[in-house]
Amino acid sequence: MDGSYARDSLDQQPHWPGRAKVILIAGGAGFVGSHLCDALIGNGHAVICVDNLQTGRAGNVAHLMTHPRFRFHQHDIITPLMIDGPLDEIYNLACAASPPLYQKDPIHTFKTCVYGSMNLLELAKSKGARILQSSTSEVYGDPEISPQPESYRGVVNTVGPRACYDEGKRAGETLFWEFGQHQGVETRIARIFNTYGPRMHPDDGRVVSNFIVQALRGDAITIYGDGLQTRSFCYVDDLVDGLMRLMSSDEAMPVNLGNPGEFTMLELAQMVLDQTGSHAALVRRPLPQDDPRQRKPDIRRAQSLLGWAPTVPLHQGLARTIAHFAAELGLPLHRVEMA
Repeated sequence: MDGSYARDSLDQQPHWPGRAKVILIAGGAGFVGSHLCDALIGNGHAVICVDNLQTGRAGNVAHLMTHPRFRFHQHDIITPLMIDGPLDEIYNLACAASPPLYQKDPIHTFKTCVYGSMNLLELAKSKGARILQSSTSEVYGDPEISPQPESYRGVVNTVGPRACYDEGKRAGETLFWEFGQHQGVETRIARIFNTYGPRMHPDDGRVVSNFIVQALRGDAITIYGDGLQTRSFCYVDDLVDGLMRLMSSDEAMPVNLGNPGEFTMLELAQMVLDQTGSHAALVRRPLPQDDPRQRKPDIRRAQSLLGWAPTVPLHQGLARTIAHFAAELGLPLHRVEMA
């Protein structure tokens, strides 16, 4: 990685209206990235959306394609990228986040976390841009304490099926820390807990999308293990607000962003069944290797440093997400009981 960006260039950058802040979002056509694009455009900034479309979808940003402050570029960040003109901020949201997707090509997943982070950090250094890393609660592995504070170092298996993502994200955090400490780059690190909402892919493979799609289609709901493992679910609008607050802050150390409300998989399944009106049965499957038994964020640092806390309760967020999936799958909305 020599810091050269000659291999792929975003030349002929448009003349943005006024002097809007120019912000690059890697993974901007993804589930979270596309909502961040909307929020930043809505705040008057200019957005360069970079995505290789392996898990992101062009449809997620189709409504922005003609906007004068938006530009899309299909590119894989494991290859260096050059941007002509000013660049103020970079959000690195590029990486598949669900186990079925990141395990399809684990080497590429690890390269995205490491080479991709290195390339974006070098770009940030060359531009004098501030850069935010979307890390993950997976850096805590299968935690032995709950809730998990940022000081907890985690229990992660380096040779398991989830290691390409878990260890890749841990390595990415190290790169961001080193560039911040020794290369003069303004870095921010968000440890994101389970996020859900509209624009999740129906075949994403994560529990919220799985349960909703199965319920809407009348299929059996798949419960792994005893269903008593817990997760904390944060609605996407809350997460995007937290990311923007962190980017604007002076905090260089990792910050947890998630909803501390904790639910078992059985509780989540029942909420989805109730809101869809489905009478689908529950079917049991073995718990996947290294699947965490508990996940709950300690968000005291986010509250004190950013003035941030989630505002959307799970039942409301699920109602919005169910309506989105019903529309995307072409199922009648009367099957969805809006909470």
